[in-house]
Amino acid sequence: MLSFAREGDTVVVHSMDRLARNLDDLRRLVQQLTKRGIRIEFVKECLTFTGEDSPMANLLLSVMGAFAEFERALIRERQREGIALAKQRGAYRGRKKALAAGQVVELRRRAGAGEQKASLAREFKISRETLYQYLKVEAA
Repeated sequence: MLSFAREGDTVVVHSMDRLARNLDDLRRLVQQLTKRGIRIEFVKECLTFTGEDSPMANLLLSVMGAFAEFERALIRERQREGIALAKQRGAYRGRKKALAAGQVVELRRRAGAGEQKASLAREFKISRETLYQYLKVEAA
């Protein structure tokens, strides 16, 4: 979207935290887009930015962007705490393994014998990256 938007276009974003990862990134993106003549509207914050922004608009961008960054950080912190609690009570185990233990043994044996890894990955219905992860565990 950033490379496709042209002068005179309007970029409509639901919320500031959906456009940028942090306040510095938000300011940089808004400045880059408005310099190119692209208008930016943030729906949740009811803010619009054009190339002729006032000092008040810049203040609002900074303050609202800082709140959006803070809100996102709180959400991530709560998520980490929830995962830690779920792990303690045994409810959070992560993703199910792609291969059973016997399949892993066979995969490692055949890969060690020199069979092509791409064909092994297809046969076991896993990605090559997953195959390499199983082989990497063996090496460690």
